[in-house]
Amino acid sequence: MGGHRAGTQEQYWRKINGEQLGLFLLEIVQEKDIKPDTVAFVCIGTDRSTGDSLGPLVGSRLKEAGYPYVFGTLAAPFDASNLVERLQEVPEGCVVIAIDACLGQKQSVGLYQVSNQPLAPGKSLGKVLPQVGDYTIAAIVNADGPKQYGILQTTSLYSVLKMTDEVTKAILHALPIWRVM
Repeated sequence: MGGHRAGTQEQYWRKINGEQLGLFLLEIVQEKDIKPDTVAFVCIGTDRSTGDSLGPLVGSRLKEAGYPYVFGTLAAPFDASNLVERLQEVPEGCVVIAIDACLGQKQSVGLYQVSNQPLAPGKSLGKVLPQVGDYTIAAIVNADGPKQYGILQTTSLYSVLKMTDEVTKAILHALPIWRVM
């Protein structure tokens, strides 16, 4: 679940829109020749904060679609309070895609920060937690500011749901669940 394996490719961070998200995931699928039953989606966040609910919303949709390794749903969030313990549930050998909400620059709201590096959950809130994943999808749900908790609490649910749809559709497109069967 740790970081990306050094030396296999150049590391990057990119900011992309929802339409480009599917292409990012297709790159991963083609590069690693992965199938849906070898991918673990770690969807970080909580159902107690609008802005931080993107991860569990995506996780719930992926679980409903039938993906076998989804961690973090509305019913069982994967958040700062249980992250260390829940990481142990992720099967060894899976390619881990970490999905989380984040705050960013005002002009970047609605975009995604993607990477072939692990996600550092809680970093913008000053939390020190283990890094998660081989790949990262961080949805920029609102503009950063001095009171991050308040910003996440008052983030538009409409915007979060729109971004949830984009992430889910991109995953369904790049890794169709029918490939598992």
